[in-house]
Formats: sequence, structure tokens, C-alpha cells
Amino acid sequence: MHLLVFRIACLFWGFLNFIAHCSFEWKLFAFLETFCLSENLPDMGCCVSAPKDACGNRRRPTNIGEVAVFVPGLRVPKSVDFSQALSDNLSKNLLERLSSLRMRIVIMLAKEAPKATRPRQKTNVKHGGSSFAEILQLLEDYLSVLLGLVREGSQLKEKVQFVWINQEDNAEETVMANAWYEVLSVLHLMAMLCLSEANSMLLPKAASDSYQPKVSEESKRTSVDIFLKAAGYLDCAIQHVLPQIPHTVRRDLPVDLAEGVLRALCMQALGQCVDIQLGMAIDSPKATLAVKRRLACEMVKYWHQALENITPLSLVSFSDGWAEKHRLFVKWKYLEAKAAAYYYHGLILDEGNTEKYHSMAVAALQAADEFLKDSKKASESFNTTLPTSRIPPLLGSTQYLCEKIPKDASSKVRINRDLYNPERILETAPALPDFALALKPDEYHFPPLDPLWNLEAIDLLKT
Repeated sequence: MHLLVFRIACLFWGFLNFIAHCSFEWKLFAFLETFCLSENLPDMGCCVSAPKDACGNRRRPTNIGEVAVFVPGLRVPKSVDFSQALSDNLSKNLLERLSSLRMRIVIMLAKEAPKATRPRQKTNVKHGGSSFAEILQLLEDYLSVLLGLVREGSQLKEKVQFVWINQEDNAEETVMANAWYEVLSVLHLMAMLCLSEANSMLLPKAASDSYQPKVSEESKRTSVDIFLKAAGYLDCAIQHVLPQIPHTVRRDLPVDLAEGVLRALCMQALGQCVDIQLGMAIDSPKATLAVKRRLACEMVKYWHQALENITPLSLVSFSDGWAEKHRLFVKWKYLEAKAAAYYYHGLILDEGNTEKYHSMAVAALQAADEFLKDSKKASESFNTTLPTSRIPPLLGSTQYLCEKIPKDASSKVRINRDLYNPERILETAPALPDFALALKPDEYHFPPLDPLWNLEAIDLLKT
């Protein structure tokens, strides 16, 4: 006990010189960060655990429970000494604002990141607001200050060494003296928090009016909005942030932030939006087969784009763990989408009055059945890959299609083979219709620059 107190005292005394000029709030955050992330102190429950139990390194859970939406392991920031890098360039107030916001993010994520991999354990914070909304707002506030470092003409872009703990990359962490890298990391984190929140909302929960767990219609609608928001963050990162980072620097970005992964995540978010819409259409008596087929075909295109973007990276960068699990999730959902698309395409073709249409319908339904079987195998591979996971009880479109596809495919094959020569039935599935994609990411706009930057400009003019 005395040794622990002595260590804490030494840490505080050594750190005091750095924060002597800062506000009380920043002093408190800085001390907590130093105490929690020191590798010399025992794990007190306020840091992200690591393979060797060293605080501050990436977390490697062995099981992440039920997964409706796969969230690659959250990248989390490590503490940064802004005063050492920027004390000669920024005012005390602006430096404190930048430092305290990032420190709050570090501390809050150290607490919340483990919950993101265990969505059943997520709880609301005080005052009735969710931790999800609170962290997103905190990140928005941080961006409004951070963007001052990258504004046009700024000489501060490469002053600070920003440190983030990676999850998909083999490297434990990435350190870059580039403020655009920090902006990119923040946008990626905001998107991952959205996916985590959507996963929590789409896991079936016990309802007061039913013995069976279910996902409420409100949760489905809300999750669609969250997916579109996540896609918006990622699209902004791809369109407006990556181009600002020199190619020589982009080569050193972790796999988590590779353009292919960002595009795959964006398409994943849109694909899961359409999946929810298809489930709603299946439940609606007003939705026609044509509407359901269009949704299913669009979903195939989103997941195909996700798979195309992530597969080349898997050949050179992925080994196991989060990255490989991410690829398997995309493959599973792509196969599942193709099963749905071929099913509805087959039902529509079967409405034709000619032998040709009926044989094409049989081929399409057979393809749907095969893709469904392949998707189940891919799902098993996904779940058994570390960190292991499990699929929640089948609901919505997945439950419906798992029941209907084998039954209808078997029935149509038997009926049509009785009517026509088996040799006339097509052996290859007909091409799916090519529909234009309707869903687009929500357009994300950066928050306005923090007013402290305007005061900074005024102070510079006075001097």
C-alpha cells in the first residue's frame, strides 16, 4: 500500500510541471490519465487491457457475444502532450481546451470501449443521456478545436505526434505527426460508435407483450438513421480527409484506416440499412414482390462493393483476429443477400407463362437455396473466428428467408420437373436485374471552428 502511494506521488510530482499552468479540470484529467495508463501500476479497471495486460495497449477479447452488426475493434487514442508541441504557438485557453477535450475522450473510451464489444452490458449515463450520444458530442466538440490545426495556411499540421491504438493492424499502435490523421481517426471512431449503437439496438430484447425476444419497429427505424450517419462519417473521411494526407504518409496508415476498409465499412452500413428495409417490406402486406426483389438486389450490390474493397487488403494485410473476422462478416452478408435476391427473382420469373420462364425460375430458386447454404457456412466461420461470437435468434428477413427458400425451392423444382423435361431446366442461374442504388450516406459537415480560434487571431493581431 505504501509503495502504491509512493508511486502515485512520484507520478503526480513529475507530471505537475507539465500541467502547472492549466485549469483545475485539465489537471484532474491529466492526473487520472497518467495514473490509469502508466505501465508501472497495476490494472485498476480504467484502461484498455492488452495481450500482456499492459495498460494502454489494444484490447483482445476472446468472445464478443451476439452480433447483429459487426464492429471492428474500436481504435482508441492515447494521451498526447499538446503543451510541449504547441505552447509557443497557441494561447493558454486554446491549449487547455484542446488538451482537456482529448483527455476526456481518452478516459471515457477507456471505460466505454469494452462495453462496445459486450452490447448487452451497455448502460445509460446519468441525466438520462446515452453514453453513445455523449461521446459523439464530445468528439464533435474536439473536432471543432482540432480543425484549427489544419485550416488553410496553418503551420501547425505536423507539430503534434498523435497516438492511436490499432485493432485490425498488426502494429499495436500508430504514431503520426499529422493533424489530418487525427481528424481521420476521429471520424472513423464516430462511425464505429454508430455501428456499435446499431448493433445494440438490433439485438432482440424481451418485450412485455410477448414471450419471444424481438426488435421493436422504433429500434429498426432508428438504426437506419444511425447507419446512414455512420456512412456519412466514412464518406466524409474518404472524400475530404484522405486526399489531404500526402501519399507518403497514407502508405503508413494502419489497416483500420486504409481506404479499402473505410469504403467497405461505408457499404456495410448502407447494406445493413437495406437489410432492415427488406425486413419491413416482408412484414408489410402492401409491399409487392417487385419491391422486395429490388431491395434484395440493391443489398447484393452494397455488400458486393464492400467485399471488393476489403478482399484485396485481406490478401496482403489480414492475418487473424478483428481484420479476418471483418472480412468473413462481409462475405457472409453478401452470400445472404444473394440468396434473398435470387429467391425473389425466382418468384417473379415463375409468374411467367412460358416454359422458359419456369425453368429460369427453378434455376434462380436453386441458386437461392445454394447461396443460403453457403451463407450459413460463412456465418459459422465468422462466429468461430477469434474473437468468437454468436448470431442472435433469427428474426425479420433472415428468419423468413431461412424458412421459405428451402421449402419453395424444393417445391418449385419438383413441380416443374414433373411438367418439363429435366434437361430443359437451366443449370445456371439467370442474371439478377441491375437496379440503381437508392440509398446514399447522410452528408456530414464538419462543425464550425471553435470561437477560441477567432480570439487567437485577434490576440495575434494585437501583438
